[in-house]
Amino acid sequence: MTRLVWTVPVLIGAVTVIFVIMQILPGDVALVIQGGDEGSRLSAEDLGRLRAKMGLDRPVHVRYLEWLSGVARLDLGVSLWTGQPVIREVGLRFPVSLQLVIMSVLLSALLAIPIGILSALKQDSFTDYALRSLLIGGLSIPNFWLGMLVILGLMSAFRWMPPLEYATILTDPWSSFQQFIFPAIVLGYRQTAVSARMTRSAMLEVLRADYVRTARSKGLREQSVVWRHAFGNAVLPVVTIFGLEMAVLFSGAVVIEKVFTLPGMGSFLVDAIGHRDVPVVQAVVGLIVLFVVVVNLLVDLAYGFFDPRIRYR
Repeated sequence: MTRLVWTVPVLIGAVTVIFVIMQILPGDVALVIQGGDEGSRLSAEDLGRLRAKMGLDRPVHVRYLEWLSGVARLDLGVSLWTGQPVIREVGLRFPVSLQLVIMSVLLSALLAIPIGILSALKQDSFTDYALRSLLIGGLSIPNFWLGMLVILGLMSAFRWMPPLEYATILTDPWSSFQQFIFPAIVLGYRQTAVSARMTRSAMLEVLRADYVRTARSKGLREQSVVWRHAFGNAVLPVVTIFGLEMAVLFSGAVVIEKVFTLPGMGSFLVDAIGHRDVPVVQAVVGLIVLFVVVVNLLVDLAYGFFDPRIRYR
């Protein structure tokens, strides 16, 4: 219960920081909306009326308090750029980002755990060195650069590009899979590398434990020793790193969605920052912070599931 209560000040603090940053950035939202330099040709009266229409003539603290009261009523305001309700704009793009993150997490989980276990079992062998070299690439290669390489490779080698028109997984599953599979691989590459290295380190420590040697001396099958006795006791740090990396995925999705032209919250956030659309930026950042807090809460609860000795009051 205490962790749930702490989510409120964390969310308020995050959106407050973003609100302050957006206010101190140079430039005028009214001029941006009117077309930059072309907007400067408008008269001062016209710009004043536009600012008053968007509520920009009111003091900063008044706008901030009005926004907080709107959030309490689930009213995130109106986009200064599109003129549409922010909750509607975010609702259209949130499923795209969520699908990308879920696919990335599933791919990394399916790859990271077996790779980490195999690398630990084959310590200092050719297989271990090859897998570790592959994982180092995930830690060192930037996502945006790898995404552009994937697109160029597909175009030059196979003359193939993912569908440019967004297709939902419910209406056209195959087109949706084609559109999301490569962004999910690129986005999940880093999480796979981090999680696999953590799995390897945790397994190496556990495999040297006395109870693992005892299980082998009793004649248990190697599969049972590895998964039940070794991995079962090494899973907690793996769960921790998975939770932390899931939070990083949303920040990485901002770049990947731009590279692969996915109409998700990441692309929307970049456009909103460029247009100084404060209500949209605050809403998207607030959702990302909420996602991070929920993931951390689920990780804490998972500790009690994997280790019955852990109890929360």
